[in-house]
Amino acid sequence: MGRLGFLVNPIAGMGGSVGLKGTDGAETLRMAIELGAKPRSPSRARQFLLELLNMPVSVELYTCAGQMGEDEARSCGIEPKCVLGERQSMTKREDTGILAGKLEEEKVDLLVFCGGDGTARDIADIIDARFPALGIPAGVKVYSAVFGANPVACAIIAADFLAGRLVTHDAEVMDIDEEDFRSGILSARLYGYMKVPIQGALMQQVKSSSPETQSEKSRQGDIAKHIVEEMDDDTIYIVGPGSTTRAIGELLGVDKTLLGVDILFRGKILIKDVNESQILKLTRGKRCKIIVTPIGGQGYIFGRGNQQISPSVIESVGTNNIIVAATNHKLQSLGHRRLLVDTGDLSLDELLRGYIRVVTGYREVTVVKVE
Repeated sequence: MGRLGFLVNPIAGMGGSVGLKGTDGAETLRMAIELGAKPRSPSRARQFLLELLNMPVSVELYTCAGQMGEDEARSCGIEPKCVLGERQSMTKREDTGILAGKLEEEKVDLLVFCGGDGTARDIADIIDARFPALGIPAGVKVYSAVFGANPVACAIIAADFLAGRLVTHDAEVMDIDEEDFRSGILSARLYGYMKVPIQGALMQQVKSSSPETQSEKSRQGDIAKHIVEEMDDDTIYIVGPGSTTRAIGELLGVDKTLLGVDILFRGKILIKDVNESQILKLTRGKRCKIIVTPIGGQGYIFGRGNQQISPSVIESVGTNNIIVAATNHKLQSLGHRRLLVDTGDLSLDELLRGYIRVVTGYREVTVVKVE
């Protein structure tokens, strides 16, 4: 019987839908709550546990008190073998590291944690790649290679590992400076390594940046020209982050944010760096389209870095009104050669899967599979 350690960072990801680009620090969390942010980790944790229950493996669950794992387990009908720590109304980042250390003392076979890059850093600081761990992606920043592709993929990986079908390797723990990120500067640093199960197809890759070459900028310009020529004066455009989408703003002569979501209408910016509620308010009952570019190296078009474009926003706009743009270099850099979605809504993810047309140049479209 496998001994599974289970740890949830209950505040991870709360800054995403409200446009804060992270939830590190007490002040940012306070702002997120004031803006109406809702916890994201608990539902992601439950998706993992419910899928794990369907796996052909026997598991003893060692978890943490209250909202750091115990509540999610009991809500799924799972009675933990062991509950560590004390129930708290508000958790701190130090709690994550302390409880990871206690789970190590219990000699669990695998530690599964639910959070983002900040959570991964806090855990890596304590366990230092001494025993296997796996991340359920739930944060705003999820650039490290220690996460499964989504909660369902994590359940499959965990079950296979506990059944002895997988070995481990050292994977990178990355993180970014949130203050720089909010200022439009994205600079990821390597902070350490975790020992994670090897399951390439179901693991998330490290984010990579587009090359700053003249050729790549020219291709982005060609994509922008194609999209701008196709724009309709009666349509509102919800434009996601990225250098590819920023090229649209450059062509229109407007200051499109690099790392935020902006609203365009008739070639002008209605509002910059919007959050989920602003998008819904501005677009309700209007004809709208969403323009996104996949994250380099990872391939996510929804669920990473653009959580402001939430399931509610996508459902309001319609899955047929999504424009994906990417250079051929970006598509070719995806080792799996596919695009990914992980919105947090399993039914919506299923609707988005299939094949989609991707604008790769001027009057150039490539059909790519979405999984």
